[in-house]
Amino acid sequence: MDYNYHTHTFRCMHATDNERSYIQKAIEAGIRHLGFSDHAPFIFPDGHESFYRVPMRLVKDYFDTLCALREEFRDRISIHIGFEMEYYPAYFDEMLDIATRAGAEYLILGQHFIANEQVTDTRPSLPTEDPARLIEYTDCLVAAMKRGVFTYIAHPDLMRYTRDDNIYRREVERTCRAAIETNTPLEINFLGIREGRHYPLKMTRFWQIAGEMGAPVTFGFDAHNARAAGDIASLPTAMEMVKRYGLNYIGEPRLVPLQN
Repeated sequence: MDYNYHTHTFRCMHATDNERSYIQKAIEAGIRHLGFSDHAPFIFPDGHESFYRVPMRLVKDYFDTLCALREEFRDRISIHIGFEMEYYPAYFDEMLDIATRAGAEYLILGQHFIANEQVTDTRPSLPTEDPARLIEYTDCLVAAMKRGVFTYIAHPDLMRYTRDDNIYRREVERTCRAAIETNTPLEINFLGIREGRHYPLKMTRFWQIAGEMGAPVTFGFDAHNARAAGDIASLPTAMEMVKRYGLNYIGEPRLVPLQN
């Protein structure tokens, strides 16, 4: 594994260390293609600016810093600059326009909320028995993939639906079918592995279905500190998942460039 396109910076308010230390740790781990994908900036119409995104006032600093480091390290590592972003139907066109105008080269989808992060109980990481929430979450993933602007789907197994297995299978099959049809990989998330989160190791139903259907799969460090920017230690666990579920691991994903 010589790539990682899922990396955050301190500007998202829940990551630490500086970009230089991330890059140096990635090089030490053998990474040759590194993508920074901090949480995309956005201000809601009522003025709300999320606590976990890059604030609008720091967007220029994000790109200026990384562009300078990309030039400095150009002979040692290839650096790309993008964003991780949700798909909110009511706001997506504006969010996409902001990301594109800011200079993002690529996007990964990270659906941390189902429809609107101002309503915090819509987090898919919270356990639920409500099939409507599972369906809405899947709707977001499928609609996002069909837009053709996302390089891959980060932690697609984030949804913790705990009730009907038949409904869960149907919705995961919809996700996998869209991933196949749009050639959008699904990420095995290394943050979940190294921190023992519910994803990806406990989401056996999701990955069994993904393996059965042959959906494309890739890996991402989801680094929030310099040490995680070289998280090769989680690779054997991820490869064991590939073997156990017969996953269609494609390796490094093809970057989907944003068009200005």
